[in-house]
Amino acid sequence: MNSRERVNLTLNHKQPDKVPLDLGGSGVTSMHVSSVYLLRQALGLDAPGTPVKVVEPYQMLGEIKPDLIEAIGVDVLPLGGQKTMFGFKNENWKPWKTFDSTPVLVPKGFNTDPEPSGDILLYPEGDKSAPASGRMPKDGWYFDAIVRQPPIDDDQLNVEDNLEEFSYISDEDLSYFKKEAERLYKETDKAIFGSFGGTSFGDIALVPAMWLKYPKGIRDIEEWYVSTVARRDYVYKIFEKQCEIALANLEKIHQAVGNKVAAVFVTGTDFGMQTGTFISNKAYRDLYLPFHKIVNDWIHRNTQWKSFIHSCGSVFALIPDFIEAGFDILNPVQCSAAEMAPQRLKKQFGDRIVFWGGAIDTQKTLPFGTPEDVKKEVIERIKFFGPGGGFIFNAIHNIQAKTPVENLVALFETFNKYRNYRY
Repeated sequence: MNSRERVNLTLNHKQPDKVPLDLGGSGVTSMHVSSVYLLRQALGLDAPGTPVKVVEPYQMLGEIKPDLIEAIGVDVLPLGGQKTMFGFKNENWKPWKTFDSTPVLVPKGFNTDPEPSGDILLYPEGDKSAPASGRMPKDGWYFDAIVRQPPIDDDQLNVEDNLEEFSYISDEDLSYFKKEAERLYKETDKAIFGSFGGTSFGDIALVPAMWLKYPKGIRDIEEWYVSTVARRDYVYKIFEKQCEIALANLEKIHQAVGNKVAAVFVTGTDFGMQTGTFISNKAYRDLYLPFHKIVNDWIHRNTQWKSFIHSCGSVFALIPDFIEAGFDILNPVQCSAAEMAPQRLKKQFGDRIVFWGGAIDTQKTLPFGTPEDVKKEVIERIKFFGPGGGFIFNAIHNIQAKTPVENLVALFETFNKYRNYRY
């Protein structure tokens, strides 16, 4: 059974020959560049000092190259846009080093000149004449969005200001998606995971709009959350127009890529904390569910794609609503959060939603446990989630920096030893 067949069976709740693996299929299922570097070194894929490309600077995600894909048995490949979260393309690579001296390659738009404080700033579209939109603190690992919130005058708020980033797709991007989908489909046997953008309603990682030079509207994170209640009608109107644009884009994208795509990233809006949800079921059903359902219904009527929701934290109470909204896949399946025990999730929802994630705890076990701890948890998760299909093996969100390399090796060695359900 090849990777594409394996993933498609799993997404349809049928048990394949072995559990599928995703690493690098999306911006929420990947690995920090420093950890990619360490893993490649440990597997003997590179000579010491060989740099790794930073393919998404916001989270400093490293490139998962074909040799690593084959070495650990990855079944999923990404199909995403041409630009980073800061609006510049991944091109014209240049050498750089992270604060821990990991050798990497970064795009031309990446600022390599530290500030007097030692911080690193990034600029929208790499344009230093505009205000900086991202900051990596000295000795840090990731970029924080810099909020560029203009003064808010409720009498002058204009819905269009918060729609600037939601535009109709360009012919250039359509052509890119078409060519890349055809290439991945013909040249590999991997499942393709599409991240086309535009369908995440209220994703807080996107609200500051780091790729826009002079964002207007509500861009402060706290102010946005307040606005979902205090300015609920304003936010609803944003979502209405965003949804209209998204559906038009999805139709064109589907015409370009067809059903070569197995799954599509619909939303990354988080609804959970460590201890429970931070939104009530009523609030979710009032503001988010209507738009999620419209998008998912369109996908199911017009394509063979499966729809993917990413929401961190304890979202057990919202899973029935996610299913009602038409989501096929839940990620990252944060089993360390309250009420998110894997056995319980599989028993109550395993026949109705696919668990893409949940394979290893990236808060405690992977960064702070022993290789034996990692091995034990991997076997348990395969045992709980794997039978009957409906499980894509992936860490709980991206694998972070400073993860011990021996734990990374244990993670993938154990997975490949037991992915055939022989535990």
